[in-house]
Amino acid sequence: MNSRLILISLFWFFIAHVAVWFQLNGQFKWDWFKNNEWVLALAGVPISFLYLWGTKYAVNGFDGLLWPGRFVGFGVGMVVYAIFTGYFFNEGITAKTAISLGLALVLISVQLFWK
Repeated sequence: MNSRLILISLFWFFIAHVAVWFQLNGQFKWDWFKNNEWVLALAGVPISFLYLWGTKYAVNGFDGLLWPGRFVGFGVGMVVYAIFTGYFFNEGITAKTAISLGLALVLISVQLFWK
């Protein structure tokens, strides 16, 4: 396991999930997003590169294994979604959501720290 490559993958997954959060949910907060669907759809092309890079670094960081990177990417997405939805939409975290986020963090931790 190469920690440096995994950190790089976490960076790319984080940036990708932030971009997707705005791409998909911006329409409910800002008129620009609502009125520019084609621009947002086309933004999917560069966003895809962020996921490709995140996956590449995760697989290399986990010595060629695919599953750990998938779980890490999913967990990062859950955390980003919770933070941004809470911040921009004031949606509180219910017990169900808190447990789900806890499980997402456990998923990330298992993949990073279980030898």
